Amino acid sequence: MTEHTALIGLGNMGRGMARNMLGAGIALRGSDISETARDGFAADGGRAFDTARTAASGCDLVIVMVQNAAQAETVLFAAGVADAMADGGTVMLCSTVAPSEARALAGRLAETGHLMLDAPVSGGQKGADAGTLTVMASGPDAAFARAQTALQAIGGKVLNLGAEAGIGATYKVVHQLAAGVHLAAAAEMMALGVSAGCDAETLFDIVTSSAGQSWMLEDRGPRMMMADLPAASTVDIFVKDVGLVLQTGRDVGLPLPLSSAAFQMFQTASAMGLGTADDSRVVAAYEALTGKPVHKQA
Repeated sequence: MTEHTALIGLGNMGRGMARNMLGAGIALRGSDISETARDGFAADGGRAFDTARTAASGCDLVIVMVQNAAQAETVLFAAGVADAMADGGTVMLCSTVAPSEARALAGRLAETGHLMLDAPVSGGQKGADAGTLTVMASGPDAAFARAQTALQAIGGKVLNLGAEAGIGATYKVVHQLAAGVHLAAAAEMMALGVSAGCDAETLFDIVTSSAGQSWMLEDRGPRMMMADLPAASTVDIFVKDVGLVLQTGRDVGLPLPLSSAAFQMFQTASAMGLGTADDSRVVAAYEALTGKPVHKQA
């Protein structure tokens, strides 16, 4: 099979996405700044390249799964991906960025003769590994058509939200309001319970089978009770994402008091040196106040 597709960004979510695309028969090229990530991708059957430019060379579909808009801009333009792609290629941007940033990137790609599919995803590492991500996509019909096989491989639910870049980003940013507030609320609930004398595991079992249940609690609660764990998604990602929520609120003139409170807790955890820790460690901001850890002591 001729290689026409590249994935830039092989981290916690990118690698799961890559596995599912490889499983769907896509002959996938890939690149990441981490040699470990490149080696893992190669072990999964992908063809790894040291640079994003060489990975994208001649490709008519390049999927970008980096942390933010600044990294996407660097990959596409400073690192030469847009120049290396096949003429008239499509970039599928899966990163969470501000709507204005998505529109700006699409505009710059249009100047180079390329299309952009604004396609942020939700579902975390679990959804990436299972191929069940929700993809909130917008862009030209031709971009959807080129990315169809990849979208089917990574997504349990793929939404076509319109023809213009920025629409998909808007839905994702608004979604992150719910994700961030629910995560901060879960941490606050667990910290309050332990401080008041509840057993963390019993409390978790009660709430996840009752009206207070949320997806974020079910997924992150067990991680809050672990003393040491690898990062599936980091605290700083939520500093960034909830920051985008607040930016969007300012843009439309809407006060967001719950989002503001959640942002402060993520920012506090980051200031404690936990920015690159698993996002469930936002609970540490509460533990610092209570002096009582949620996780089981050895």
